[in-house]
Amino acid sequence: MNNPILNPLLAFGKNLPEYSSIKAVDIKPAIEKLLSEAQKAVDVSLQTSTPATWLDLVEPLEDATENLGRAWGVISHLNSVADTPEFRKAHAEMLPEVTAFWTNLGQNLELYKKYKALSQSAEFSSLDRAQRKVIDNSLRDFRLGGAELSDEQKIRFAEIQDQQAQLSKEFSDHVLDATDHFVHVITDEKDLAGLPEDAVAAAKQTAESKELTGWAFTLHFPSYFPVMQFSENRTLRKKLYEAYVTRASELSEKFGSGKAEWDNTNNMLTQLRLKDEEAKMLGFANFAALSLAPKMAKTVVEVDQFLTDFAKKAQAHGQKDWEELQLFAKDHLGISNLEPWDMAYASEKLKQVRYAFSENEVKQYFPLPKVLDGLFALVQTLFGVKIEKDSLPVWHADVQSFKVLSKTGKLLANFYLDPYARPGKRGGAWMDDARGRRNLPDGTVQTPVAYLVCNFPAPVTVNGVTKQPTISHDDVITMFHECGHGLHHMLTQVGSLGVSGINGVEWDAVELPSQFMENFCWEWEVLEKMTSHVETGETLPKSLYEKMIAAKNFQNGMGTLRQLVFSLTDWRLHSSFDAHAAKPEDILQLSRQINDQVHVIKQSDLSRWPNTFSHIFAGGYSAGYYSYKWAEVLSADAYAAFEEAAKKTGSILDEATGERYRQEILEVGGSRSAAESFKAFRGREPEIDALLRHGGLA
Repeated sequence: MNNPILNPLLAFGKNLPEYSSIKAVDIKPAIEKLLSEAQKAVDVSLQTSTPATWLDLVEPLEDATENLGRAWGVISHLNSVADTPEFRKAHAEMLPEVTAFWTNLGQNLELYKKYKALSQSAEFSSLDRAQRKVIDNSLRDFRLGGAELSDEQKIRFAEIQDQQAQLSKEFSDHVLDATDHFVHVITDEKDLAGLPEDAVAAAKQTAESKELTGWAFTLHFPSYFPVMQFSENRTLRKKLYEAYVTRASELSEKFGSGKAEWDNTNNMLTQLRLKDEEAKMLGFANFAALSLAPKMAKTVVEVDQFLTDFAKKAQAHGQKDWEELQLFAKDHLGISNLEPWDMAYASEKLKQVRYAFSENEVKQYFPLPKVLDGLFALVQTLFGVKIEKDSLPVWHADVQSFKVLSKTGKLLANFYLDPYARPGKRGGAWMDDARGRRNLPDGTVQTPVAYLVCNFPAPVTVNGVTKQPTISHDDVITMFHECGHGLHHMLTQVGSLGVSGINGVEWDAVELPSQFMENFCWEWEVLEKMTSHVETGETLPKSLYEKMIAAKNFQNGMGTLRQLVFSLTDWRLHSSFDAHAAKPEDILQLSRQINDQVHVIKQSDLSRWPNTFSHIFAGGYSAGYYSYKWAEVLSADAYAAFEEAAKKTGSILDEATGERYRQEILEVGGSRSAAESFKAFRGREPEIDALLRHGGLA
């Protein structure tokens, strides 16, 4: 493609790209041009004639690197939601070039000196808080990026960054390939006993799309989990479980018809060795210590102690949950030896008996469009905004776009919602930054744009009629969670890109706004307005809601322990694990040892869950998974402010508290520390009491 104007990755400027026009062949020429422009801006900034001021140094660099970052962000986004072999190859080809640019930028000693000069200049005190924070963060990032290393060390440091980027991408690709590849076909309708109607219809549609006869099940969560939860066919549950927990491992060929080259075992060990080497080069004892440099938590011991103490608080509750489940399975289901593939099924049956409702019954009250209406109504009430449909360019027909307006109709932000699971789309749910808020030199404001991505069941067509998808209450919680991240990004009032929205927020506090939003999913005044039975249109009955509340902390002891096993495995792999002396299988061994210390249920001999732990090996949460629990303390305590207000006003949707939360938490983004923002909102340090109370662990 010779004409750069025709390249959709170069033509969108400060706007949004025509996603559907972007082809694999566009990637290389666009990124090469943007890398060249960004490098020119770096070269200009290093000239002695360029003063160390905000306008001459920081802004031009921000401009050039933003253009590169946004185009690469679009490519990475499409790689996650619309993967094709050609696109994947083109992304992989340019990944080393992009990684090298950012590594060299972070290592640039002369640029580091210029930023230092700016921080020590008379101008620094006249800059606003956000601008000063950008400079302080930049100085820290130069140190962590290796700017103070010797020239010889810098070469090795750059190699480490490149290898890590490649390994992270390969890890993610292997998980997606292993998930996409597996299909299990059922031809006898009797084998579908117990499965909800929508799961059966979806399996039929999957089979038809693959030109197969019968019902096809995959390892994508909306297909996999209903089998584990509802199928009366123990053989089917076992088959899918074995394939799911061995994905991207040495057992994947045997149980999931995977390929040997998708095994992530060696990939993980290599990543851990590289991270340890990087940390030691920068003068840290281990990667966990390095990871804390830009976080709220201060020491490796503090985090380990936090997780260990939390586990002790949850263990008695977990033990009680486990004993009850075993007894129930034996007495009511005739399962004397509860296997891993029986757990979700037995739990669902116990829940139905104890609370007289099923997850599938609840699900019928949550058609996705109605959930969105309820979510938007809550956001509009609490934060004084309006949300309206928009018609932005999209990458798939299922994607929706929206605009967020102030009460006076001023555009504040936009967001995309990509709600459904499909082949070529990475599993899970996430929010990402499509464009950040910043004040532009011409006096206008660049408004933020967010991607909200989920993997809910897609609409199914039965006898020519397309049915709106219903989602589980867990999925509702997921939707609110990702929206919380989105609000943090979209409602910011900060004008400096490096600390607006989610940028510059400490990693162990970034989950505060997302987990905060989850709490509203348990409030009657919220649920009443966002439920409508898919057949009758009736609102969720109060009696069913009361059963849901009674069951809210059902097996939360076991659930908490499971999360703490994930967190401690991540933490110790990056702190006390000797990756250089270890063998590849030692990673799994460590996860089992931690499970034995923390959990009340033995880890399955078959499970290779670390091999798909994308959060830490492909998603930026290395030595950071503890953040979910750490931020839960903050989010529960922040939510307690709304509970306190509700006692006085009678409504959890207290607009005055919502306005204060918006101003002190959401609007300030990363322009001040999360500890300061929390204290400004709550008037004190965070306390764990609300979290223990909410989780039934008090």
